[in-house]
Amino acid sequence: MDALSDLDRRIAGCRACPRLVDWREEVARTRRAAFADQTYWARPVPGFGPPDARLLIVGLAPAAHGGNRTGRMFTGDRSGDVLYQALYDVGLASQPTSVAVGDGLELYGVRVTAPVHCAPPANKPTPGERETCRPWLVQELRLLRPTLRAVVALGAFGWQATLPALAEAGWQVPRPRPAFGHGERVGLDGLDLFGCFHVSQRNTFTGKLTPVMLTEVLGAAAEAAGLK
Repeated sequence: MDALSDLDRRIAGCRACPRLVDWREEVARTRRAAFADQTYWARPVPGFGPPDARLLIVGLAPAAHGGNRTGRMFTGDRSGDVLYQALYDVGLASQPTSVAVGDGLELYGVRVTAPVHCAPPANKPTPGERETCRPWLVQELRLLRPTLRAVVALGAFGWQATLPALAEAGWQVPRPRPAFGHGERVGLDGLDLFGCFHVSQRNTFTGKLTPVMLTEVLGAAAEAAGLK
């Protein structure tokens, strides 16, 4: 078993945050009517993508009836529909949909992760939960460092979680830390960090984030990572 697979296995067994453990398991018991016949993953959701990824996408946390159900980041919900379609459009995914583990989806040179690996109530992890989960992101970054050349942080939460994790993983991060903004690009030593509005339904339904805006950021990040 390679080091990243071992990390993913250890993440999936984590029970460090009682509130998140209770919530993810309660959601799995009660379920949504549309998924009443399904068995939920109901565990922390590890990252998804190859161990030699050149580009990392950092979100917020799994959705209660998305990743918490399927066991794969950004799978089985509207946010995932938008993200994986965009990855497909820029040539980084084998198909435009991600509906279940084992659906045949492959990512090319890109990995998807989150600073919080459990589904939180109301999609809002606490600062303490984010800090408790941060060592997983730091370890993931360290393992990816030999190949990693670009990171896309989705939303201010992802941005604010990624910067200290990058610093702890060994990158030189400017101080004061750069502020989040859509389309923001910060050059670190050997790595470019990009900001992008989160692919939440609130952003995509209101037009705050359009498919063109998303593919522009992903395309620029893919180019910076040497994937285009």
